[in-house]
Amino acid sequence: MTTGHSTPTTDADLEWCYEAVHGVSRTFSITIDRLEEPMARHICLGYLLCRIADTIEDAGHIPPAEQTRLLETYDRLLDPDDDLPVDAFVTDVEPWLPPADERSEDWQVVAETPRVMRTFESLEDEPREIMREPVRELVGGMAMFTDRYADEGGLRLQTLEELEEYCWYAAGTVGTLITGLVSRSVSPDHADELRANARSFALLLQLVNIAKDVQTDYREENNVYLPAEWLEEENVDADSVTDEDNHHGVTTVIERVTKRAEGYLDGAHRYLEVVPEHEGNTLSAWAIPYLLAVGTLRELRERPEDVVREGEVKISRAEVFAVLQRFEEGVSRAHLDELRAEMTERPLHQ
Repeated sequence: MTTGHSTPTTDADLEWCYEAVHGVSRTFSITIDRLEEPMARHICLGYLLCRIADTIEDAGHIPPAEQTRLLETYDRLLDPDDDLPVDAFVTDVEPWLPPADERSEDWQVVAETPRVMRTFESLEDEPREIMREPVRELVGGMAMFTDRYADEGGLRLQTLEELEEYCWYAAGTVGTLITGLVSRSVSPDHADELRANARSFALLLQLVNIAKDVQTDYREENNVYLPAEWLEEENVDADSVTDEDNHHGVTTVIERVTKRAEGYLDGAHRYLEVVPEHEGNTLSAWAIPYLLAVGTLRELRERPEDVVREGEVKISRAEVFAVLQRFEEGVSRAHLDELRAEMTERPLHQ
């Protein structure tokens, strides 16, 4: 891959990347703020590389065949043995970019792909190559899904197995990236335990997002991640998930996805118990999104119908602040059980 730019990466490029993460994801912004160098830099860039692909995959205005082609071209940029210049990808994606004055933070990151790639390629060899493979797995998986459902014009996942396959490509690959970076200086047995539980950590977070964002995913992206086999049991067509007449049936399926997510809590918790804190990695960077997921699961259990009635279910800003405040005061691994139990029953700020 060649960047097509002679300008070397600068501190300003890295600073822009940090600001970009804060713009596209509130949760990952918290994670990045809690990491130290060099881990903060590595996770920031790894996340932005994934976000470029995710934005293209979620773009309801791009025909699926074109989404697949763009993702395949983007994968070539990440292939160290391919000499495709980044400008070729920019040329291909430019017709699909919203006008500059209407561009979301996500699309601004896509527009700045040369800057992200340039900064990524400036990293040290070892972390860069650890990150490259899982990012490419994510990109390839998303291209596979857009191609699989090209005739539907949007994703229509059919089974629980396919849902979790999608979750693996969307989030499990990111878990692999994180685990590869944090496990470089641990024993083989420790690394194996990290890898064994990284999938649970990633699938927990992704399934929570899918359960709480059903309306947004359909209306803004034309994607339905709820398994069609479960919807059919409730006599709901995938293209009718937002219809008022189907609220009860869709709510039942959301409850099932929520329960499936809860099944990954113990594995995710174990991941936090063994994740090392060195080279800039910290417990709080990953424990906070885990606990926010615990709180969101509580809300989904208590009011799943709000996903279809009001469009979303999430924990309050006051509870998010309370979680952050606890970590400001100091939270060790020994406190995680207590915090999980408390947030399972009631909002932390209460």
